[in-house]
Amino acid sequence: MRRIVVKFGGATLGDGDRVRWAARSVYNECKKGTQVAVVVSAMGNATDELIEAARVSTKGQVSASELDDIMAMGERTAARIFAAALNSYGARAQLIDPVCEEWPVVTDSEFSRAGIDLSKTRRRFQRYILPLVKKGITPVICGFLGKEAGGRITTIGRGGSDITAFLTATCLNANEVIVVKDVEGVMSADPSKVRGSRLIERITVGEMRDLARYGAQVLHPRALDYKDPKIDARVVHFRYSNLSAPGTTIVGAGGEEMAGVRLYEKPLAMLTVVGEEMQTTPGIMARVTEPLGEEKINIFGVSIGPRSFSLYVAEEDSQRAIELLHETITKQKLMKSVTSESDIAMLIAESEKFIETPGIIAKLTEPLAKHKINIIEIYSSRASISFFVNWGDRGAALRLLQRTIKGVEV
Repeated sequence: MRRIVVKFGGATLGDGDRVRWAARSVYNECKKGTQVAVVVSAMGNATDELIEAARVSTKGQVSASELDDIMAMGERTAARIFAAALNSYGARAQLIDPVCEEWPVVTDSEFSRAGIDLSKTRRRFQRYILPLVKKGITPVICGFLGKEAGGRITTIGRGGSDITAFLTATCLNANEVIVVKDVEGVMSADPSKVRGSRLIERITVGEMRDLARYGAQVLHPRALDYKDPKIDARVVHFRYSNLSAPGTTIVGAGGEEMAGVRLYEKPLAMLTVVGEEMQTTPGIMARVTEPLGEEKINIFGVSIGPRSFSLYVAEEDSQRAIELLHETITKQKLMKSVTSESDIAMLIAESEKFIETPGIIAKLTEPLAKHKINIIEIYSSRASISFFVNWGDRGAALRLLQRTIKGVEV
């Protein structure tokens, strides 16, 4: 028996007509004998409107627990309407709300960004939700929400309905997660910004996670942490009112990029080119990196300053790389000299919560400073921080970073 989890985003439930379209697509799937669980977001801009009303009415004096309870009304209302729409077609739908005995998602008490207790949540899905879908009843689950030990409603972060959908699929051992959006799927670029953007038919979890981290409004990056490799995932457009419609298939397993630190196993070298006005000269970087690419020399990192830029390459490639750079700078007026420093280690710390953790770089670097480990350079992004240290310090630095990352709230 095929079992699927279908998640409807807020734009796909923007009004009554869209809800009815969405419900019909689920009903058509149920008629085929498919076991379906539905996860819904708040309708349209309901969550933003609730947040604004709470902010204005309280002059900002609203607690995190109060705000979670207020925001929850968006999903709670949407789930009620969706369940009613499904039943109006003749389906057997059941509302799954945090106040229901069957509510499955258990979290801690960190309001607005609650952490999910996966073991307890899985047990509750198996006990309460799985028997429903096996009977042909379609549970309509409020996305984005959880419940803590004291019975209070929590939220798991904006965009959390995506997390709920993948979590539900994993806990129910579903065959597929179908995310219904107001876009065709994952595109090669934002169609509103780039003409000729095309649909990507297949994308890996890692690629999708990075797109989501850096602004693509398709999936919440943390949702993919709950993707089981045996479960298919697909993003489709709501306008087809057909859950078999073409879209983008997401392949691979989630969870491999949870918080952790790893060391690149080989030493690197830092090659630095100096010269005035390079930072403000278009194309200067391309002139030096193109010869390295032609020689298949990989670049692990780039840093740019007002009068210099540095490239990190494998130490075994550094001699050939510095020769190529020297050939290039002798033909340019702005670039004056190139130098190199070897025996450099690269350590990469990763966590989806870095972007939400103020002071994370200070927390990670403080133990290194206390142990007199010099940091040559740091690169940071939304979910990863790269540390470059002397090769001889790599072991101590790795142990300190691993110990520290476990102790901070990531």
